[in-house]
Amino acid sequence: MSLYTDYLAEIETRKAEGLHPKPIDDGALVAELIEQIKDAGHEHRADSLNFFIYNTLPGTTSAAGVKAAFLKEIILGQADVPEITPAFAFELLSHMKGGPSIRVLLDLALGDDTAIAEQAADVLKTQVFLYEADMERLETAYKAGNPVATDILQSYAKAEFFTKLPDVDGEIKVVTYIAAEGDISTDLLSPGNQAHSRADRELHGKCMISERAQKEIQALKIQHPDKRVMLIAEKGTMGVGSSRMSGVNNVALWTGKQASPYVPFVNYAPVVAGTNGISPIFLTTVGVTGGIGLDLKNWVKKLDENGKPLLNNEGNPILEQRYSVETGTVLKIDTKAKKLTSEDGEELTDVSASFTPQKVEFMKAGSSYAIVFGKKLQSFAAETLGIEPTPVFAPNKEVSHEGQGLTAVEKIFNRNARGTTPGKVLHAGSDVRVKVNIVGSQDTTGLMTAQELEAMAATVISPSVDGAYQSGCHTASVWDKKAQANTPRLMKFMNDFGVVTGRDPKGKYHAMTDVIHKVLNDITVSDWDIIVGGDSHTRMSKGVAFGADSGTVALALATGEATMPIPESVKVTFTGKMADHMDFRDVVHATQKQMLEQHGDNVFQGRVIEVHIGTLLADQAFTFTDWTAEMKAKASICISDDETLIGSLELAKHRIQVMIDKGMEHENGTLARLIAKADARIAEIRSGERPALRPDADAKYFAEVVVDLDKIDEPMIADPDVNNADPSRRYTHDTIRPISFYGAEKKVDLGFVGSCMVHKGDVKIVAQMLRNIEKANGKVEFKAPLVVAAPTYNIIDELKEEGDWEILQKYSGFEFDDLFPKQQARTEYENMMYLERPGCNLCMGNQEKAAKGDTVLATSTRLFQGRVVEDSSEKKGESLLASTPVVVLSAILGRTPSASEYKAAVEGIDLTKFAPPLAAPATTQSAHF
Repeated sequence: MSLYTDYLAEIETRKAEGLHPKPIDDGALVAELIEQIKDAGHEHRADSLNFFIYNTLPGTTSAAGVKAAFLKEIILGQADVPEITPAFAFELLSHMKGGPSIRVLLDLALGDDTAIAEQAADVLKTQVFLYEADMERLETAYKAGNPVATDILQSYAKAEFFTKLPDVDGEIKVVTYIAAEGDISTDLLSPGNQAHSRADRELHGKCMISERAQKEIQALKIQHPDKRVMLIAEKGTMGVGSSRMSGVNNVALWTGKQASPYVPFVNYAPVVAGTNGISPIFLTTVGVTGGIGLDLKNWVKKLDENGKPLLNNEGNPILEQRYSVETGTVLKIDTKAKKLTSEDGEELTDVSASFTPQKVEFMKAGSSYAIVFGKKLQSFAAETLGIEPTPVFAPNKEVSHEGQGLTAVEKIFNRNARGTTPGKVLHAGSDVRVKVNIVGSQDTTGLMTAQELEAMAATVISPSVDGAYQSGCHTASVWDKKAQANTPRLMKFMNDFGVVTGRDPKGKYHAMTDVIHKVLNDITVSDWDIIVGGDSHTRMSKGVAFGADSGTVALALATGEATMPIPESVKVTFTGKMADHMDFRDVVHATQKQMLEQHGDNVFQGRVIEVHIGTLLADQAFTFTDWTAEMKAKASICISDDETLIGSLELAKHRIQVMIDKGMEHENGTLARLIAKADARIAEIRSGERPALRPDADAKYFAEVVVDLDKIDEPMIADPDVNNADPSRRYTHDTIRPISFYGAEKKVDLGFVGSCMVHKGDVKIVAQMLRNIEKANGKVEFKAPLVVAAPTYNIIDELKEEGDWEILQKYSGFEFDDLFPKQQARTEYENMMYLERPGCNLCMGNQEKAAKGDTVLATSTRLFQGRVVEDSSEKKGESLLASTPVVVLSAILGRTPSASEYKAAVEGIDLTKFAPPLAAPATTQSAHF
């Protein structure tokens, strides 16, 4: 059987599923296609030619390498294919986006045939994905007096690859499609349980929203061929929960434009909107694809005579509709005046925030990272020629306020900024390039990140990146056929690229499925670092971290940089004393609740939460920073005391050393360098040379929130409020209720202690509760299943050393076994405890799930519809979120406990404690680490 025969068999299988042939990335298969193309009488010649031209992936895939080499042969007259003239071969090369195609174009441009060299140069002038080796070839040829190289460099210095692109249309007609009411999670656009298919864009596109919605969108496109479909979150925010490139890819696939006629299922320029705009991390992803994200403001709060919101009987603000965007409404976007208008031209709302000079550049170029590479290429060419680059791109937006101090995020950005005016102090609102220190890639987006790296022709990690990690946590629960097919391939690609991987491609060390956010939290060894990760919960308790899409992650890996605005900050401080029976998770919930009480609106949305939480070590502080993704914040920063930060860095060093001891060190020495960096940072703090990061006293904040710990007297639950009469109030993280609200009567079908929200102390709490109940009752009985998934293997090892794992094993009816990992997802649970493999487990919802219609009480972060639990025909599934002791007790009781039952159950248990930092830096470190 040849590869081509196998491909034909795969095509038939896909045809039965309503799919086209899968795009080809295998060079060996392309080589077979070429042999069949050369054979004029071959029965498969016509199909082979079609596959070669229209179905071969570009970039650095092996398929692209073989295709580029054959096109070179055609151009040089070494091969004759009547259907592919030399001119057409050049056109095909122009759509291959770097890597082998650039090498071929340089070979031709710097060759001896003048006519061919000029044609190759014309194509090269349109390309931006050049790397150091490509630039060195041009520089060497230029210095040797090559006129073609000079001509190319002069074009690059003028940025003609950008200036000769068509401008963004002055008017864009759209027809609306309401995807849902209320906040739209990216799960609606790209469900977590379909993560395995994300790299197969056509297949994955079939999971967006619903089959019915897809048909309705197609019908709108037929009815309005001159308009673009705008996907809308009515009465809500679009794209909450995660960046999810696959979500934007799906929207673009159904509503956008094809990027190249020779690359199937890669679309760009989607238009998305929300009553309350676009989630910040999702908006970044929209920019990656050159799309448009609009804040509609079509519903507003009804105000009384004093300007305060009027509330309905349920205490929710009453909304008034300013204009309708019901499905099928035709609107116009005036990109020059930056206004959204009706079909007749009536102004509806200002959309200038969607059309900043930087965003318009992304739209014109078709992606944000085409701009990043373009700027780098222009700078190189101008420097090589010894001239100033032609002013083409929008300059960095530099906002500076004389005499104003800096917030923590402003300090970090100033320290890591690239290409800004020397000596100029930057404040919030500036838009700058910054160095990225730590990069994380997780397994359900990793294959897409690999695709993006191939597409932008990157082959090795940027040397300026301090550390990068590829996890296996999102698919840790079940080692099924999909995981077995995808994970080793992903790990090999990333390891070859220069990334520390959770699974060794050669099988030399034990496969780690540690939750990526916890690993990144450990390998971040400076409070001045900038971290980018392929997940919304990239929220470290050291430095400042941003959740990002797979394209931005790829760009950070390839260039060591990212471009983003400096966000405004909201300062969070604490007063009072935390009650002994409360857990720190309740402080997190109280922050959200008290913020809404103090400000009415969510002032955290789109901003950095600067939390002054200096007495908590990084493990516990991560519970707060992790939750800020659900607060709709763009990022968060922990302001830590010197000694506490040193303790966190020592813990990080220990855990990095464990990774080294387990054989996870990369041959490039990443982990050893991180330990050395941590030692250097500790020395700086101890010497007083550079204490722990703190904002200036005269820094300016968008808002301040003061959390009163004295008000927190009973545990709280984040409730999805699935039956709220107002759909926009369902599945948000704003409904925080005291446990007494439920009257000790709400049935709990499943408890889950796990996800990135828990640390070692949480699992110790589970063990302590089991011991206490066993002592009081003689044994522990569960009236509902309890799933426990420690976030990392390190934590399990430490629990075993400290004697806690034994009691967990005693009461578990199932314990994971890495020698024999589960092959199938669990669909039914018994009333017992399950000790699951470290990883995301139920929180991810792509493998393990609760039974449909269940009420789940979890320590995780996800309460979106269908994520942890799907609806049944009789009942809506509910994912309520609470602290570890509440979850454990509820699983034992089979219901939510009363406040008195809870207090009795936790008496004497060492919960995660927190005390506000003293005026002078505290030196006490907290107990759990």
